[in-house]
Amino acid sequence: MRSKRRVSAVSYLNTSPLIWGLAHGPQQGIFDMELSLPSECADALRAGEADIGLVPAIALARQLDLVVIPGCSIACRGPVRSILFVSRKPMEEVESFAADTSSRTSVVLAQVLLGRKYGIRPRVRPYPPKLDEMLELADAALIIGDPALRIDTRMSQWRGNPVFVYDLGAEWVELTGGPMVFAVWAVKNLVAEASLESIFRASAAYGNEHLEEIIAVESKSRELPEDLVRRYLVEHISYDFGESEQRSLALFLRSAAELGLVEKTPELTYLEQATLAEQE
Repeated sequence: MRSKRRVSAVSYLNTSPLIWGLAHGPQQGIFDMELSLPSECADALRAGEADIGLVPAIALARQLDLVVIPGCSIACRGPVRSILFVSRKPMEEVESFAADTSSRTSVVLAQVLLGRKYGIRPRVRPYPPKLDEMLELADAALIIGDPALRIDTRMSQWRGNPVFVYDLGAEWVELTGGPMVFAVWAVKNLVAEASLESIFRASAAYGNEHLEEIIAVESKSRELPEDLVRRYLVEHISYDFGESEQRSLALFLRSAAELGLVEKTPELTYLEQATLAEQE
């Protein structure tokens, strides 16, 4: 009897609706699921420690054997709220930024925005998400995920000094006119199965149907206000992965390649395509 597929999913709040069915609903028990940081999901797939992963978008340009599962993503169509660039200078004057590298997509997104909008290439210094220390180390700090949700985006001062707070989801949407895709479900070719898409869609649908339950549980476990969690999951995060998301994902990866942040623009393969190729 074949063992269960191993799924590596992201532990941040924004993933909860996607995996609620897998964790608590009808899809529970289909996979062996572990939660980790976004960067660790990609590493688990690369190392063969997982068969399926919710991977940072930029991983698709660095692990060319990945097949994208259509149907769901973690994206935004405006301010994302959980990817913040907090700076002691206006963005166009930044010479260095400290980056929480838990999400590699966000680091590349910051570099793409700075390069495309202002033609600058600030130094990137990896650092844990500790805003005080990051702003001592560099001109700006890139804070992502749940730690970013604890930052007041309206603040104009930090420890008595002026700061500028930029939402990188909003910056991308303003620059390109399209959504920003941060993470997608992906598999390696050798485990591509057409049924996977329907399973992940069903889990996300279950999460959407139980959103108030998710808000109550997650706000308590993460010690975040319920109204903040509700606004974040309902207003800021999009789980769509339609044509506009796929176009924007391709644009993001192409932009990264043009700036030399990845070796080349990948030719994305979607699960339907991989399954058909195997059948031919």
